[in-house]
Amino acid sequence: MSSEEYPINDQVSKHNIPYGARPTDVDSKHPRSLYMLFFTEMWERFSYYGMRALLTLYLITEVSAGGLGWSAADATQLYGIYTGLVYVTPVIGGYLADKYLGFRSAVFIGGIIIALGHGALAIEAMPSFYTGLGLLIIGTGFFKPNISSMVGQLYPEGSKLKDSAYTIFYMGINLGAFFGALICGYLGEKVGWHWGFGAAGIGMLLGLVQFYIGQNQLGSIGLKPAPVDKTKAVMPKEPLTKVERDRLIVILALSFFSILFWLAFEQAGSSMNIFAYKYTDRYIDFLDFEVPATWFQSVNSFFIFTLAPFFSMLWVFLSKKKLNPAGPYKFAIALVLLALGFVVLVVGASSIPKGAETAGVSMFWLVFAYMLHTMGELCLSPVGLSFVNKLSPLRLVGLMFGVWFGASAIGNYLGGALAGMIEYMSQTQTMSNFFLIFVSIAAVSALILFLFGKKLEKLMHGIK
Repeated sequence: MSSEEYPINDQVSKHNIPYGARPTDVDSKHPRSLYMLFFTEMWERFSYYGMRALLTLYLITEVSAGGLGWSAADATQLYGIYTGLVYVTPVIGGYLADKYLGFRSAVFIGGIIIALGHGALAIEAMPSFYTGLGLLIIGTGFFKPNISSMVGQLYPEGSKLKDSAYTIFYMGINLGAFFGALICGYLGEKVGWHWGFGAAGIGMLLGLVQFYIGQNQLGSIGLKPAPVDKTKAVMPKEPLTKVERDRLIVILALSFFSILFWLAFEQAGSSMNIFAYKYTDRYIDFLDFEVPATWFQSVNSFFIFTLAPFFSMLWVFLSKKKLNPAGPYKFAIALVLLALGFVVLVVGASSIPKGAETAGVSMFWLVFAYMLHTMGELCLSPVGLSFVNKLSPLRLVGLMFGVWFGASAIGNYLGGALAGMIEYMSQTQTMSNFFLIFVSIAAVSALILFLFGKKLEKLMHGIK
């Protein structure tokens, strides 16, 4: 898209101020364009989490009931590959947008590809199914990193509003995830799987329409980047200082432990989804209603809404008292909470005998586990992003974010592989033993981090 398509005044263009905002307003209130990006992201996450809630269950459901009849091992393996690649392609999509496309064009391209992917999944044919997954992976790579980048560009350097803007934007992500699991999940389980996939695609189309209508609010933000004069380009080749090397060691260490966190946390869409579907009593007598298994995928988003303000106030309070834990310790706390969540499932599943195909475990156990896992996420995910940004040398920020998201990709893939053991272990041992695997991984990881926390804190050289 050319800049001529978006007539803006010189002052707005020069300072990247969104169209319709006065320069004096820039650091006093959020621009309208933030809320336009909020709803665009909300609808994209509606489509992603709506489809994610359905994928594993669709794969394991009998062919006679409209599913594909896969084993749990095969289904969760595919789930792990899909969710892993979703974290890899944004690195490529972000690079292409930075160098060639511009953020706006990348978001449009990504949104269209995502909508086409959901449309393909709505068709009952295996070639269409695999095509749909491939399109979703590619489309997310174009869409996800670039809409987030535009949020940051709405504000001048050093703006006090930037942190709260990302908080608002993060709420859009969770709002979309919450309703995506509820609406697409209900349609998929109660009406037909392909209806659920189709509803996810409609959500993405709605997001694209409102982005197209509201894009004039962005001013010059997100347009195609100007060509780089290669004769004047300077490539920094400064060697790393000892402080920089030490801080990079911390990023790599925390990235490794994030792999261990996500491989357990992401059981939500695979083994815990299967547990909800096959082994949980979801019937509410006084309502005469069976809760769809996919609805448990919205519990994490619900607890994000309710618990995030508490955690924000907690960190502020601890900072004032000079008791705020350093980053490595917050990661360790996250892993402890994750382990406790799986302890809840170990206890809840203890009544399921070896070899059982179904059971009627209370919904309480799953909800309680999701609450603890969400508390762990709030200790790790935002902290990790912040520390990658603070600890990375400016010339390596992009690379280190690639490392961070690469760790998430590995965690998702390994989590899918481990989730495939649920069927085998429920037949040969017990369901409790299966969940005990994740208790062990998370607990041992937390212990190691607590032991080496002081060393890692020293390597951060004063970064808080």
